[in-house]
Amino acid sequence: MSKKKKEKPSRILFLAADVVILILITYVCLVPIWHMVMASISDPTALNVHTGMVYYPLKKVDVQAYRIIFRYKQLWSAYLNTIFYIIGSCLLTGVLTTIAGYVFSRKRFYYRNAFMMFISFTMLFNGGMIPNYLVMRGLHLTDNPLVMIIPGSLSVFNIIIMRTSMQNVPQELEEAARMDGASDLKILWDVILPLCKATFAVIMLFTVVAKWNDYFSALLYLPTRQDLYPLQMALRQILITSTSDISSSASSLIDNSSIYKKSIEYASIVVSTLPILCVYPFVQKYFVTGITMGAVKS
Repeated sequence: MSKKKKEKPSRILFLAADVVILILITYVCLVPIWHMVMASISDPTALNVHTGMVYYPLKKVDVQAYRIIFRYKQLWSAYLNTIFYIIGSCLLTGVLTTIAGYVFSRKRFYYRNAFMMFISFTMLFNGGMIPNYLVMRGLHLTDNPLVMIIPGSLSVFNIIIMRTSMQNVPQELEEAARMDGASDLKILWDVILPLCKATFAVIMLFTVVAKWNDYFSALLYLPTRQDLYPLQMALRQILITSTSDISSSASSLIDNSSIYKKSIEYASIVVSTLPILCVYPFVQKYFVTGITMGAVKS
């Protein structure tokens, strides 16, 4: 019976330090989320005088802030707007990125490296905020829901990831499909794209997270159309402007509504954060695989 190999002290020290660092990182990432959830269901009077982190509901569990938030009509319309922007952006980004990645990954496309260098230049230099606004206004996209979908739908970073992933697909598969009479569209759809689904999932994840957290585009391009605001803009109004609609919703439920201001802020953050946290576990398995397949070759 072979003896178990004894770990070196340096190895044990490294593993111990690794565990400690990972625990600290986990703590830093999870505690703010836990703090928001516990603060949102804490007694509002105790919350207003409390300082520091909240690790458990203060005094008693109080969900009145969520009742107030759920009666805020603009929050629900903002949710629907955000879902519409995400679906539209994912469809447009998926189609454009897949086509661009396929074209730039084919060796028979002449001057593909020159074209790739040309579009990669835009990753480092761009016109800036004011020229972008003038372009959107010139295209009559301001105060238009399409302004939340079309700009930024084709990212050079996504093209590079998709192109590199498609280049890793064996050339023999394409040649065999072409000998069977398959067109470029059929080769892309039936041969290449199924082998790059992990990379495609990662690009969709990037798009969903970016659109879910995007509020500056609405602030810049939707100056007079509050009915088109995404969720993050509605959250901004709750946290910064404290709109009268929320106050009226709170007053219709309780008499002393002013004490719930802080609880409403925490509840709003939880309501806007929870859905995107629920999506992550389902796409996490594709994340490492997709990034590795789409990594730039040395």
